[in-house]
Amino acid sequence: MAGRLPGAAASSPLPRALLLLAALALFSISFLSLRSLRPAAKSRPLLRLQSSSSVYHSPEAFAAGYAEMERSFKVYIYPDGDPKTFYQTPRKLTGKYASEGYFFQNIRESRFRTDDPNQAHLFFVPISPHKMRGKGTTYENMTVIVKDYVEGLINKYPYWNRTLGADHFFVTCHDVGVRAFEGLPFMVKNSIRVVCSPSYNVDFIPHKDIALPQVLQPFALPEGGNDIENRTILGFWAGHRNSKIRVILARVWENDTEIAISNNRISRAIGELVYQKQFYRTKFCICPGGSQVNSARISDSIHYGCVPVILSDYYDLPFNDALDWRKFAVVLRERDVYQLKNILKSISQEEFVSLHKSLVQVQKHFVWHSPPVSYDAFHMVMYELWLRHNVIKKTLPSLTACWYYLENGLLVLLLSESPAGWILNIMFAMHGAMESMSMKELAIVQHI
Repeated sequence: MAGRLPGAAASSPLPRALLLLAALALFSISFLSLRSLRPAAKSRPLLRLQSSSSVYHSPEAFAAGYAEMERSFKVYIYPDGDPKTFYQTPRKLTGKYASEGYFFQNIRESRFRTDDPNQAHLFFVPISPHKMRGKGTTYENMTVIVKDYVEGLINKYPYWNRTLGADHFFVTCHDVGVRAFEGLPFMVKNSIRVVCSPSYNVDFIPHKDIALPQVLQPFALPEGGNDIENRTILGFWAGHRNSKIRVILARVWENDTEIAISNNRISRAIGELVYQKQFYRTKFCICPGGSQVNSARISDSIHYGCVPVILSDYYDLPFNDALDWRKFAVVLRERDVYQLKNILKSISQEEFVSLHKSLVQVQKHFVWHSPPVSYDAFHMVMYELWLRHNVIKKTLPSLTACWYYLENGLLVLLLSESPAGWILNIMFAMHGAMESMSMKELAIVQHI
């Protein structure tokens, strides 16, 4: 036929047309989903925040989003499981894993809880690895207990299967918590994990999972802050040498005269609360990762008014979606440990004052209360969950679309129950179109 390109007859244009249609659908859904996260043009922030050098990435967006969260966000807690064993209630509200316990307690005390699953935006799976560890459960038995419990919920209730668990979440602060869910790879891939050890070089997925701040409560002494004249020590760290970065830190700087380095916690024989009081006298408190990327020392530093120096690679910092950590902390790579003193001394007094003042502003976000109070750690975790809900589930007129992670690693698009939707789904699976496209969010879009 005249005008036909050589070799055109050998390949049908139908697959290309379908792939083009799929790509256009992907672009449209991604654009609308991300656009919907932006505050409406007419909305006004209900919280008075300083926009210049603010501790928030976007004060207006945070204020508007937080207000909407408090107004409408609902979470359903599965009722299954004996509270006297591993479920529903916290083990305790003290110690370095207190964050897990406080969340279990706070979610029941808050207005976010609903007893009607049809009103819920997200579903909480209330199993506590911290309670299991407290009862002496082995790692192997933890995996079995968690697997049986979650599979029981899946078989008993219809809610998991609607999104393959993408609107479900669990909370764990204990190091064993991540291991306890190893028997449920589909839950690790699909559900929201709220964890204290958010290392994104392992299994943590920053746009899906949430970094839970490790807060050692109760604090031994009151909040510090607005006390710059008392801070005469350049840097301070004391702790166990239980990681490579801590060993290097101690070896390089333990004899320095301006950076105070101590092996293990300072002995109580020296005096009462000497370790905590050292935070009050120091400008920069060094926070290297330990057995995990996280450390309760970060929250300690914030509480006592000492600018934290984050020295841990692959750490997705708590509340990073809302807070601009570089406004109140010094964030370094582990390899910067050798230049640590030069880096800290290069920070001018004016810059330090700015960091310190910003630190005081975020202190309220790193403390737990029972019952919870506005803008505390619990509400910030809920805000992060609310953000994920906005990406996970969106309503568009006359369109149903779902992104599902399959066990073979494919990300599959289900556009609708119509034949055209299934064709697009098949084309994505067969041609591996997602390998050449960027899709940061796991989006579940459903028609009401």
